[in-house]
Amino acid sequence: MHNLTPKSIMRLRSIFTNSFGILLSRITGLGRDVLMASALGASVWSDMFFVAFKLPNLFRRIFAEGAFTQAFMPSFIASRHKGVFATAIFLRFLLFLAAFSLLITLFPEPITKLLAWGWDEKLIAQTAPLTAINFWYLDLIFIVTFLATILQYKEHFATTALSTALLNISMISALWIYMKSDPKTVAYALSYAVLIGGILQVVAHLIAIKKLKLHRVLLGGWQYRRKKDVKEEISHFNTLFLPGILGNATPQISAFIDTILATFLATGSVSYLFYANRVFQLPLAIIAIATATVLFPSVSKALKKSDEEAAYRHLREAFWLLAFLLGLAMLGGILLAEPIVWLLFERGKFGSVQTLETAKVLQMYMIGLLPFGLAKLFSLFLYASHRHKRAAKIALYSLIASVSASLLLMHPLGAAGLALAGSIGGWVLFLFTVKAVGFDRLKAILYDKKLLYFILLMLLAALLFAWVNTQLLTWIR
Repeated sequence: MHNLTPKSIMRLRSIFTNSFGILLSRITGLGRDVLMASALGASVWSDMFFVAFKLPNLFRRIFAEGAFTQAFMPSFIASRHKGVFATAIFLRFLLFLAAFSLLITLFPEPITKLLAWGWDEKLIAQTAPLTAINFWYLDLIFIVTFLATILQYKEHFATTALSTALLNISMISALWIYMKSDPKTVAYALSYAVLIGGILQVVAHLIAIKKLKLHRVLLGGWQYRRKKDVKEEISHFNTLFLPGILGNATPQISAFIDTILATFLATGSVSYLFYANRVFQLPLAIIAIATATVLFPSVSKALKKSDEEAAYRHLREAFWLLAFLLGLAMLGGILLAEPIVWLLFERGKFGSVQTLETAKVLQMYMIGLLPFGLAKLFSLFLYASHRHKRAAKIALYSLIASVSASLLLMHPLGAAGLALAGSIGGWVLFLFTVKAVGFDRLKAILYDKKLLYFILLMLLAALLFAWVNTQLLTWIR
């Protein structure tokens, strides 16, 4: 750390600030899930809500965790008419999403059937109204993501990191009020709370935009909207956006497909995947996604200036931070899975059987934590250098591997097999991403005494976690 520049120190501070915000959001999210497990357990109604929330939540992760930003940011940085470009993109997306949401509101059953192929018509009909309500969150989260990207351009990350807590607080409030109601009432209360939380997130971002005086850029774009000035820039953005979505969305699309496949398995399988994935997402978000979010504007600006040395210096500085933290989290998740699930979820209608099944799923997810996190880091260089199509091809390889493994493993291993398949896809994603950036870059990073420290720390941590797990299980059971 002795060779860090003042800018690097400030960037590390931004990473930890962003991580803290995400941690707070994830802690409130876990609190929400704990209450949800107590109120609904792993039941038909919990499965119904998770299916209804799956599609907007899928797009929330795709948009909020990098896909839109990594297509929009390089184009926005290069734009000569930033306000005009930004408002043109905003209007195009929002009008499309509003029309799509209205269509889903009028005809919710077909999309619900698409989300849950294995369910009968009665269950589809019961879930469809929940799908219609939850889908409007997609419009709100797009507005949030658009405003968050403008804030990230000015390297302001705290508002976005903290605002997710508003969604969770809204859902926690609904659960607290309706905890003792029938499961149907709880599911509907949660669905409306999702929309209230989305509105609160939009308001928080508008306040930050106003405070940083970025509203002037956006208002300028509305007042002076000669589309021909940005026609070429919009066309360039269009060529980046769809590959960017596919490139970033592999884990989410894989999890989405797994939810569909889980409807063919035993009741509760959808819920086991949801609860375990929530725990898996915690270290991934506060370590890998937080780091990537902070680094991306800096890497994009460095590559635009053809300063590759500065860009790869950011990579070297972030790599070992991620490796140590994600490595420890991965081992802890695998070896302490049952105590973690017991501590977080086993109460009310969530019993010991649900704990054991969810723990098995969590262990399989955690196998993919390190590769997913490091792939997120290396992929920054593909997006910052406008190599979105290459990233999309790599993501497609990962998705094919994941879905193929899901079909092979779902029946012998159940929900745990679906989670393991996702981890296999993560390793494929990491290897191909590193190959695209250059194995020589990885070799240069690994040729360091930190590698020896990493191996020794992982061995000691494995022994410690195994011993702690034995002690905790003796006490729990």
